[in-house]
Amino acid sequence: MKRIIFALAAFLSAASLSYSQENPSPKEISPSSIGLEAASPDVVALLKEDPDRAGVNVHVYEFGKISDTKPPRGYKPFYISHYGRHGTRAAGDYEFIYVLTRLEKCDSLGILTEEGKALLSETKAVFEAYDGREGRLTPRGEREHRMLAERMYSRFPGVFRKGSKNVRVFSSTVPRCLVSMASFVSSLSAIRPDLNYHIVSDSKQQPLLTNDCSKQNRIEASRMIVPINRAEVDTLRLPALIFTDEEKGKETIGPIARFQRRICSCAVLAKNFDLDCDLFRFIPFETVYNYYDSHNRHIYLTQCNSAEFGDERMPRVKPLVDEIVRQADEAIESGRVAADLRFGHDWPYMAIVCYLGLEGAGDRMGVDEVPAKWFGPEYICLGCNLQMIFYRNRGGSVLVKFLVNEKETLLRGLEPVSGPYYDWALVRENIEGWRR
Repeated sequence: MKRIIFALAAFLSAASLSYSQENPSPKEISPSSIGLEAASPDVVALLKEDPDRAGVNVHVYEFGKISDTKPPRGYKPFYISHYGRHGTRAAGDYEFIYVLTRLEKCDSLGILTEEGKALLSETKAVFEAYDGREGRLTPRGEREHRMLAERMYSRFPGVFRKGSKNVRVFSSTVPRCLVSMASFVSSLSAIRPDLNYHIVSDSKQQPLLTNDCSKQNRIEASRMIVPINRAEVDTLRLPALIFTDEEKGKETIGPIARFQRRICSCAVLAKNFDLDCDLFRFIPFETVYNYYDSHNRHIYLTQCNSAEFGDERMPRVKPLVDEIVRQADEAIESGRVAADLRFGHDWPYMAIVCYLGLEGAGDRMGVDEVPAKWFGPEYICLGCNLQMIFYRNRGGSVLVKFLVNEKETLLRGLEPVSGPYYDWALVRENIEGWRR
């Protein structure tokens, strides 16, 4: 028996050594890049202006002012290739249950101040609005897609010209995507009831519209984020604010830093349900910033063209990019398709933007550079979308411009013909080269 145990131990030791050599520990986040002292002043200002942005990929869509650079003379829009994430959704109950059960216990002990009771009441209001509908689209999410459709049409009405009435629609089979698609299409059809929609949502499309990073990369990225989650924050203000008996209150709710982080997880979801609850006022801003920083870096590391994991992530979205290119070429050749509309999820959307090499959103960097250079709420919010607008002149020359969340965006490493307008033939040739 001892020989078997020793042999097993030797095998496991060798296997562990082999794994560590093939899969070295991920790069550590530099201590100097953690916390408010290392934060970008611009990011701090944006988070203070609207703390809801700390939710990053659960932040609601922000409709900005539309601005278009005039295309080169003779070019008119004729086709749109679109990928949109589902709109604002309901999300998880774990954080709410964690906060509510502890606050309700404190309330039963009679140790909550008026502010403590307000925290309990507002957290409960958000939880009741959630109502167990995990992952389902909210009314706000429906409105977002109706507005996105209206804005697309009013911006490019010529695309849906006579003789090009076909619109191909592809959706993830997940309910929140299907409802988003239905909201978008119903809004567009209300404006142009003569359009012909061809809707596909099946097992063939699903792998394309839901591709993700590897499980191993997600685990390694999470390990890298641990120092941010353990960073010191103010744990004195909250107990003094919500408890009449601070010692008993702290004993009841457990670690204050963890409790504050859970409150932040609840706070970033209030807008999803159109609630005017400000749970952020109960917690220190450094907790809000660290919450944002850890989520922002994790999303960039796992879903973007990061220096650490981008070479593994980008090939996973290539089949979807190839399909987008193929359908665009088909639409250009046939002249019978006004738009290809795709409705999916945030991870594939972000990977497409990075694969194409769109500036800002798709820039390549290391984990320590992210806080100063990549502001996730601007790119991967709920309802985020990529629109590729194609233009053609009488000679048949085709140009394309890219809109990230409706904003004109340039490509890295490729010279435009004019402004944000690129020669489609060159774009096709250079897609692979944009990855790095």
